[in-house]
Amino acid sequence: MSAAISPVSGRSYGVQRVCRVWRLPRSSFYHATNSNQRPPATRRGGPTPTVGEVCLLAAIKADLASSPFHGEGHRKVWARLRYGLGLRVGRNRVLRLMRENQLLSPYRRPPRPANDHDGSILTEAPDVLWGTDASMVQTAQDGRVWIFVALDHFNSEVIGHYLSTNGSRFSALEPISQALSARFGGISANIARGITLRADNGPQYIARHFTVSLLTGAWRSVMRCPTSPRQTVFANASSVP
Repeated sequence: MSAAISPVSGRSYGVQRVCRVWRLPRSSFYHATNSNQRPPATRRGGPTPTVGEVCLLAAIKADLASSPFHGEGHRKVWARLRYGLGLRVGRNRVLRLMRENQLLSPYRRPPRPANDHDGSILTEAPDVLWGTDASMVQTAQDGRVWIFVALDHFNSEVIGHYLSTNGSRFSALEPISQALSARFGGISANIARGITLRADNGPQYIARHFTVSLLTGAWRSVMRCPTSPRQTVFANASSVP
């Protein structure tokens, strides 16, 4: 456009006049012109790597498979390949291969155990499996209040509840005591024979006072689910020979 001849003056328009009409800086015009005239960038030459891409990728995968950890990055992988196996490879090259093949730590998740639970825990009869848990609510008069509840997994009936302003381990035992008193008329050893109590890994339920109190009442603690969320089951010790 700048080299076009004006039919009025018989001269070319010029870069300055065209850029002023289009409201563009002349530097943008010259930058675009120089970029189009430059030769295409070529790959920088250098010595051929002693370890090929395929072999290096296989070595990286083998190193990750043999490692007991899942969160290691490319630096540790490169260090083991360089100083452990003696492979003369660059760290940036290891990083590039791991990124292109999604081998970096964010993509390597630890395998999760199979979940065969259908989302419901029901029993065929009452007083077979009890559950207890706590929740916290905010009130206008008393501030933060803890609600401790015990229920029967047969029909989700609430068999004990207790409100507390401190949410202590002592308050966690109250719903269970209420349930035993309501169902069996009191709290004593062997009165709740065959009932299993489920609790999560809350601080109140893993406290020493809570577990010792159950042991004092002839209960024993059994860990059934080792993965999180942890499920602690308390079964009556009188049923164990």
